[in-house]
Amino acid sequence: MEQLRWGTPDRLRRLLCELVSWRSMTLTAGEREFASKVQAKLQELQYFQENPRHLGLHDADLGRRFLTGLYKHVEAKETIVLLSHFDTVNTEEYGDLEEYAYQPEELTKLLLNRINELDGDAQRDLTSGEYLFGRGTMDMKMGLAMHMGLLEKATVEKWPINILLLTVPDEEVNSAGMRAAVTKLLELKDKHTLSYKLFLNGEPVFTQEPGDRSFYVYSGSIGKIMPSALFYGKETHVGEPLSGITAPYIASFLTQRMEWNSSLQEKVKGETTPLPVTLQQKDLRLDYSTQTPYRSSALYNVFLMNRNAEEIMEIFERVAIEAAGTCNQAYKEICLKQSVKPVGEVRVLRYEDLQTHAVRKFGIQFLEDRKAQVQANTNWDDREKSLRIADSLMIECQELAPAIVLLFAPPYYPAVNSSDDDLVKNCVQYVREKGLEKFNLPVKQVHYFNGISDLSYVNYQDEGEGWTAFKANTPVWGSSYSIPFDEMAKLNAPVLNVGPLGKDAHKRTERLHIKSAFEEVPSLVEGMIKMISKYTSYCLQK
Repeated sequence: MEQLRWGTPDRLRRLLCELVSWRSMTLTAGEREFASKVQAKLQELQYFQENPRHLGLHDADLGRRFLTGLYKHVEAKETIVLLSHFDTVNTEEYGDLEEYAYQPEELTKLLLNRINELDGDAQRDLTSGEYLFGRGTMDMKMGLAMHMGLLEKATVEKWPINILLLTVPDEEVNSAGMRAAVTKLLELKDKHTLSYKLFLNGEPVFTQEPGDRSFYVYSGSIGKIMPSALFYGKETHVGEPLSGITAPYIASFLTQRMEWNSSLQEKVKGETTPLPVTLQQKDLRLDYSTQTPYRSSALYNVFLMNRNAEEIMEIFERVAIEAAGTCNQAYKEICLKQSVKPVGEVRVLRYEDLQTHAVRKFGIQFLEDRKAQVQANTNWDDREKSLRIADSLMIECQELAPAIVLLFAPPYYPAVNSSDDDLVKNCVQYVREKGLEKFNLPVKQVHYFNGISDLSYVNYQDEGEGWTAFKANTPVWGSSYSIPFDEMAKLNAPVLNVGPLGKDAHKRTERLHIKSAFEEVPSLVEGMIKMISKYTSYCLQK
């Protein structure tokens, strides 16, 4: 039998360290080059030398590509998709050790001489010798390394089930890689007559609270959406402050009501979403002036389990109307005390209403021109472009001011959950039983992965048309950002996340539990896939 390149813990560890050494921070040259490097590694396997067309690079955006590698059994249709991402966040927090952030073995040794710089938990883990430190070790190149090992083993042992490895860029920002991969997954399904049975992610275990040392498997992934607001006041000179109304004043009423608002919190299957918070609030002016600030914006983070975009917009709108009412009352009282006539009442409108108003006033070409002008600014990301498009329309529609314009800014991660699926129940039960039997490892189930993941873009099951509210109120929709909702619904296999134990994702002390990563989880996932494939093999023989 062909010798496995990544078939032992030591070889898998070397593979991980090589993957980590390929720097791939989001929106860097390293991210653009990473997929081709993985392709080169997989091309070393005999199976892909014999079946080169089963290995492919595909365009995402901005010169970035995602990779697919298919092991196709001659008789099987049932297919497990192994999903991972290869981009990482930045490394500035490593300070003078930044050059070692992508060298796990060296960094782990160097940190022993800097142990007093770490918190107590990180110190204990470092001195235990049970953890490997470094950017991407936990989030999530170990998931990719494990999947490469499983794919290799499937090709050598000829597992009676198809395995499709999919690894993508940009999960850390907009998930452009996964959104682009949705269509490719459908193409491969038709081309190779595949039947997707399970989407299996390898994101790491995230602690549920500080000090948590439990091992979890996740039968779903939490959703995220970003309701946002453009605050448009009335300008004036600072010497005549009540001749206008400032955007920061208006914003203060909404932000205070959005921050930690429990009406935007969900509780499902005994799990609760984190409270909403403000991710950004700023003035849209680019320079200093004694003109009062009359245009500002805010981005609010909201997590989802069952709710869709329309439901969030409805709650957001109610909160905004309440905030505007309180703002108007406070403003009137101030004007009354100062014997000044108010400049007007703050209204609340959705972006789709602003867009309709602008088209009626100026025509559709005006709208397209304004959007194109904003999109031409390469220094702005999709969040900034969303706000700037709304702002450019309000500048020409000041009869609507003062106003709060409600919109959505990318990204949007729909929640996904397969806890009630029979296959997922069997998989969770298998990992629980074998975890205890083989490793004395207690395994707990979590219904929603709390780190946000690319699983959000498969198995979309919104029965109504809640997504249309997102489409209608996202200014960059259809130009620089879109989500293939219809195609996602066709990828209707259940989801599951089983990955290695780690700690402190996105921190200087990001680290991976060695035994979990190189022994326990690969063994459990391999056994779980073989459990599924035995059932598939039985069906083939009937």
